[in-house]
Amino acid sequence: MRTTPRRTHGARRALTVALLAGLALFTSAGAAVADGPSASASPADDGAGPTEAGTTFRTATALEQGQTGTAQASAGDYLYWVFPADAGQRPTVEATVKLPSSARSSTSTWQIDVYDGLRRRQACMYGHQTRKAAADAASVELSCVLRTVRSWSEPWASDPLPGSYYIRLTVVDLPAADLGLPVGVEVKAVSKEQGGAHDVDGALSEPLVPGVSVASAGDAGPAGDASAAPRVPSAGEPEDGWASGWWTDRWLWTVGGGVLAALAAVFGYSLTRGRGRPAHVPPGV
Repeated sequence: MRTTPRRTHGARRALTVALLAGLALFTSAGAAVADGPSASASPADDGAGPTEAGTTFRTATALEQGQTGTAQASAGDYLYWVFPADAGQRPTVEATVKLPSSARSSTSTWQIDVYDGLRRRQACMYGHQTRKAAADAASVELSCVLRTVRSWSEPWASDPLPGSYYIRLTVVDLPAADLGLPVGVEVKAVSKEQGGAHDVDGALSEPLVPGVSVASAGDAGPAGDASAAPRVPSAGEPEDGWASGWWTDRWLWTVGGGVLAALAAVFGYSLTRGRGRPAHVPPGV
């Protein structure tokens, strides 16, 4: 009794069905990632942002990622903006200072700093965080590329975590005669999604944003009050909310590895199981 061709055909059919199922799984999972709250680093309505800047951490002007914030200020002022950054993003902050064309006596040095929600200064991986402008320069450009935002970290570490990030722009070296000269400023914050290679297990219970403890207490409402007012997003929070922290693209690699292992097992079995009973061997032997 020889059923090798039929069995081989069945094994090939099973292998094809498993392969198609794996491709469908990858396609649906990819669509889920694209629809997630943190799939896009920039809002859909990129463009002009606020036209003023704060002068302290408390009065920092809210800036969405992808927007360009502008301000008219005086040389020597401290200017503050705040933008949200979620887990898996690597923020880049860019600033351009337009200097007056006259009445300047010498060179000036400008600096941009970024602080997290706990007001810890975050180091720049690379970029031009501090730059010197010549006396005849029309503008000076600064940039700061932060480390990838982690979903969780040890309390003693200074890793960037999900929440609000403050931008501070000021001049650090300027002659007294040039203080108060009018300057124009443009600031922009964008992020690049780094993916599961930078994911860690765990998540914060709440993002690091100003007043998060007060907001959490207010969300509870009075005991038995089921008609509590809906929570309003704060100034430093993305419009579509923060990432949940449990979904990463490492799930794709895990599921994909399992599918490939199953396919390899089926294919290996089809190659090594043999051709059954040889034709010249009588039954019962």
